Amino acid sequence: MSWLETHAHAKRRFSLGGTTASVEPEINLIPFIDVLLVVLIFLMISTTFTRYQELAITLPTANGSENQAEVKQIHIAVSRDGRFAINGKVTDRSQLSNALMQLSGQVDSKKESASNLQVNIDADARAPHQAVMSALEAARDANLSNIVFSSQTKK
Repeated sequence: MSWLETHAHAKRRFSLGGTTASVEPEINLIPFIDVLLVVLIFLMISTTFTRYQELAITLPTANGSENQAEVKQIHIAVSRDGRFAINGKVTDRSQLSNALMQLSGQVDSKKESASNLQVNIDADARAPHQAVMSALEAARDANLSNIVFSSQTKK
């Protein structure tokens, strides 16, 4: 055993190669990037889109062309289980007439004629007939006579 081994403080004074640098803390970037990717994936999956909040419906098919006239429309969606949505907002069957009357009243207050207001019924191909009839009755109760049914074109 040498004298330098027994006296550690002396070893620092007699070392060759200059001064010793203090160890700087470093951030390991690989786990940091992994955590950020997991957070990004979580946010992408948990984000909701307004399009998916509406009722999921499958339109029936028909041949024809689209109407080119510019008309203010109210969309009534009828799902296959008989639920309703007016302009993307889910509503109850009992509130259907009141909601249509409010929308037609807003058009009347804007000095537009009610004849320019078009009710577009987007009924699922498997929707109950009674649900579609309830939508028609609600439009009639709101004094809306320009009613059309949506369909998808055959491919």
